[in-house]
Amino acid sequence: MSDKNNRKPGVSRPQGERDDRGFGEELFRQAPRGSGLFSVRQPILQPQQPPSRSGGVFDVSGTDCVETTRVTKLAPAKIEAPAEACLVQIYGPEIGKRYALDTPTFTIGRDISNSIVVDLDNVSRRHCALSNRGGKIYVSDLGSTNGTFLNGEELLEERLLSTGDLIKIGGAIFKFLYGGNVEALYYEEIYQMTIIDGLTQVNNKRYFLEFLEREMSRCRRYERDLSLLMFDIDHFKRVNDTYGHLAGDAVLRELGALFKTRVRREECFARYGGEEFALVLPETGLKAARQCGERFCSLVAEHEFIFEDTVIPTTISIGVAAMLPDTADTAQFIKLADDQLYRAKHEGRNRVCGPW
Repeated sequence: MSDKNNRKPGVSRPQGERDDRGFGEELFRQAPRGSGLFSVRQPILQPQQPPSRSGGVFDVSGTDCVETTRVTKLAPAKIEAPAEACLVQIYGPEIGKRYALDTPTFTIGRDISNSIVVDLDNVSRRHCALSNRGGKIYVSDLGSTNGTFLNGEELLEERLLSTGDLIKIGGAIFKFLYGGNVEALYYEEIYQMTIIDGLTQVNNKRYFLEFLEREMSRCRRYERDLSLLMFDIDHFKRVNDTYGHLAGDAVLRELGALFKTRVRREECFARYGGEEFALVLPETGLKAARQCGERFCSLVAEHEFIFEDTVIPTTISIGVAAMLPDTADTAQFIKLADDQLYRAKHEGRNRVCGPW
């Protein structure tokens, strides 16, 4: 037997002697979870004295052998973990707030027992639920009074969510984000909320004012045409009173979608506030701006705005203004178009007015 095997407890190891078993066990204990390192005990003959070589054959007789631990690296098991998912409130009482979907079931409603509490009168006590199954997120309505809407359509059965989906619950809208880069998506969404209106998904007033100021400066510098259209929905208060505020939201959202696809990239279409919108037309004179306004006016009057199988008659009034050499700033330019808008309303609505 070797000195090592006969060593009494408490006696130190001679200097330079290696404890291979202790090394393997320590490595196993320190191996991070999921690293693929597993301890496998295998007897390995390690001679303490070099074996002799005779006739090309190693002679290991008479040598002391010890049992050591070999640490074998195995391929980690391929377990597909669900990517991170969250909801971001982009419209409602807590705009910008993020909610991680880290539980099997997630509920939204007015009652304080819900995972997300939305304290609005048009939200049911238990409004809708999200389920995490197999790394995928599903949404379903819980028999709410006003319904749950996914990307503008009422949710009639459980649906699988995709990143970027919009969930409307009463007067609140949530955006679903999903994927390995959810953190980057969240910060991008926060930036978008500074320039995009949450309800209509068109540019907001802040972006509109910055865009208009830039275009006015360019117009002065290069002596280019610049026109502005201000318009709002006729009798919008009547829509809310007759059909409800959810119907009014639906009209605003559909109007935004209707115009958004018909605006050129170099133009700016924005929600100015309430039911009022604005359209900036660079490189466009008064005559072309009037024609554009008349097309939009006819487009809205002929379009069917439907909410819960009910057609909501909708028209708009438009005021048109062109930038003049003495137009000092954005406020004055907006007032020129606003004055024409009020004139269109006083003359009977559903029309376009301007200085022609």
